[in-house]
Amino acid sequence: MKTSDFYFDLPEELIAQVPLKDRTTSRLMVLDKNTGDITHKHFYDIVEELEEGDCLVLNNTKVIPARLFGSRKGSGGKVELLLLTRKTEKTWEVLVKPGRKARIGEQIEFGEGLLIATVKDIIEDGNRIVEFEYEGIFEEVLDKLGEMPLPPYIHEKLEDKNRYQTVYAKYEGSAAAPTAGLHFTEELLDQITSKGVTIAYVTLHVGLGTFRPVKTEDVLNHEMHSEYYSISKENAKLINKTKERGGRVIAVGTTSTRTLESNADEKGYVQEGSGWTNIFIYPGYTFKCIDGLITNFHLPESTLIMLVSALASKEYVLAAYEEAVREKYRFFSFGDAMFIKGSSPHFL
Repeated sequence: MKTSDFYFDLPEELIAQVPLKDRTTSRLMVLDKNTGDITHKHFYDIVEELEEGDCLVLNNTKVIPARLFGSRKGSGGKVELLLLTRKTEKTWEVLVKPGRKARIGEQIEFGEGLLIATVKDIIEDGNRIVEFEYEGIFEEVLDKLGEMPLPPYIHEKLEDKNRYQTVYAKYEGSAAAPTAGLHFTEELLDQITSKGVTIAYVTLHVGLGTFRPVKTEDVLNHEMHSEYYSISKENAKLINKTKERGGRVIAVGTTSTRTLESNADEKGYVQEGSGWTNIFIYPGYTFKCIDGLITNFHLPESTLIMLVSALASKEYVLAAYEEAVREKYRFFSFGDAMFIKGSSPHFL
């Protein structure tokens, strides 16, 4: 299976640069994974598409202002740091630009010394392990000095950093937002639960791998970065009860999908627990837990479009994407949404 099999022509102007004023007014393409049929709606119409007895699974990770701009102690050279994974209370795996100057022992200061990073190690892909020095609470220092780590294809400055955060974000740890969830408001979630839909939460802290392009010609040679996930006993119970009564489990986003599929047994039931996942889902994968997926429109040749193509078939997905381009849907993080739906397992 070639990476080029997942290419489509995406005009650059269709990559959304700013979020819409009202989260729910983004467009929604509904794709039937069994027939390939497409309908065009708005995101607030998702209520009509959900059925009593469904379970909507949301990723409640919270994006941290993980991008820091500082200078090398001594020379004053400009340095950018992107926090990736917390290793201990004061040590993090980070991406440094320019990396060649961040040697072991080098110190970088931020906010005129409010935060100081010392490079402790150089690891795979040139990432660094740094140890921070600061006074007070790290999260408060970071909130003061850091910026939201927007993807590289977004060139506009984000006016309100909460717009790169879901309304249900709870547990800090992500370097990127689970963007399918950005379309929901608290009011829309209330309408969904009023219809008899269960809402469950999982946590997956999104890492840099979400932006990592597939550089191998053969899809099977691509390696995914590991990301931390957790599922509580209460939420596992909600998901499993839905499976038992024949309802649909609908993941919101590829991150929720990867969490559920990493944890599920062969019957599709999930367990309480936490761990690291580097699951790579592409066509040929047999889904164990999810029956439907709400997701954004992804970039050509990305692992995300490969995952979507595993659920609804590559032919249906690429045809839907071609139609999205013709209809000028907005793509990626601040873009429009797609609901890949299927029948309830009970009725199969």
